[in-house]
Amino acid sequence: MTQTVYLGLDLGTSGLRGLLIDGSGSVLASAEAEYEVSRPLQGWSEQDPADWLTALDQVMVALQEAAPKAMTGVQGIGVAGHMHGAVLLDQAGDVLRPCILWNDTRAHAEAAELDTIDPVRAVSGNIVFPGFTAPKLMWVHRNEPDIFEAIEKVLLPAAYLNFYLTGAYVGDLSDAAGTSWLDTGARNWSDTMLAASGMHHTQMPRLVEGSEPAASLRDALANKWSLPKGIIVAGGAGDNAAAACGVGALNEGDGFVSLGTSGVVLAARDHYAPDPATAVHTFCHAVPGRWYQMGVILAATDCLNWLSRQIGQNPASLTDALGDDLGPPVSLQFLPYLSGERTPHNDSQIRGAFVGLDVAHIPHDLTRAVLQGVSFALADSLDALTATGADLQRLIAIGGGSDSEHWLQMLATVLNLPIDVPEKGEFGAAMGAARLAICAATGANPDTVMTKPTIAQTIMPNADLTDAYAKRRETWAKIYPALKDLS
Repeated sequence: MTQTVYLGLDLGTSGLRGLLIDGSGSVLASAEAEYEVSRPLQGWSEQDPADWLTALDQVMVALQEAAPKAMTGVQGIGVAGHMHGAVLLDQAGDVLRPCILWNDTRAHAEAAELDTIDPVRAVSGNIVFPGFTAPKLMWVHRNEPDIFEAIEKVLLPAAYLNFYLTGAYVGDLSDAAGTSWLDTGARNWSDTMLAASGMHHTQMPRLVEGSEPAASLRDALANKWSLPKGIIVAGGAGDNAAAACGVGALNEGDGFVSLGTSGVVLAARDHYAPDPATAVHTFCHAVPGRWYQMGVILAATDCLNWLSRQIGQNPASLTDALGDDLGPPVSLQFLPYLSGERTPHNDSQIRGAFVGLDVAHIPHDLTRAVLQGVSFALADSLDALTATGADLQRLIAIGGGSDSEHWLQMLATVLNLPIDVPEKGEFGAAMGAARLAICAATGANPDTVMTKPTIAQTIMPNADLTDAYAKRRETWAKIYPALKDLS
């Protein structure tokens, strides 16, 4: 008898990951393919969606080679994707221009303009950040009018993969909430919000909950990849909502900290509690009747990657050299605003800085300052979440940066919260997408599918150092206003 299998696809900023799991959530195979980000001008960040499709083919071929028998039993596919991107399609469904990505800040003026319009914040539940989708379309209207006039549909990256897989224009609510076009409380497109940025309801995809069926896989792709016919494709999710599904963060009090390219502190909410003034993101969850809030910093491991390029050592070598002992905070301060910042500053123009550099400083000091600065910025996000009423007593650590125990010790001490580290395994967006596929294909209750991982260890705050890090953070916080005045 053929084994029932589910496929999760995570369309990340630097690559696409595919994960095959069985009905119990056990991993059967995984594969990855990379692609590049184009930055043609300062503040711009783009990708060609054709590169995503090439990567998808590579991943599917690799999975077929790794687990040919399992691939014959795929019953559901879920897609997670980086949020806020603008994929513009013409009447034939062809891409009109490169996708403008989440960390692109060219539309900062349009975002500021849209944010002042009543009732944009009240309806969307969020500040209009420059990286959101709506201001990007305003920028296209003003700077690329011929392209704007040709737009038939606007899709987010995950919805574009859904379109490629199924031929249907369909997206999910967790992703749509990051556009500034959604009535986030009512969980539907808002004609008022669309009109404010010159768009129309007909240019949007049909919306479903992330755990619901969106459509079926096209027969041509089933034949191409040697998959069964009629596979259900789930609504899917934005990457952070999918990651929350991957670690079982569905209910009030559940949360995680993600040390990825960007940094996130996320809190699941069982009710809608927006507070745009905090610069916290308030979005629909990927499962019905729930929301989530998160503080977002635009550069977390990206800061460490930047330092790695300057020094000529890989990030793991830099963090490994710090050893196991945390030690007191360093006097050298780092502002991690390499691409601007979201929570709590909503400042697309601010840029990073070292303050207090000394001729005696060595790479070891620079590394500790970078980890410390990112940790302080994540503490800003936790404070902003607390101001909305979220009550997080502990966090699960995910993302590539969580491989560094030194960084996790520092983060637990700065946040003054226990940080749970899962056993080695798959708990990211690809796992969440595969779990959404289970729900969509079988009708299973998300609460029974999206369970929490087994915890390998809990890293407690260092009580002897919490006060020292808190005092250093107070000094660090004074640098942003001064830096802004110089920008």
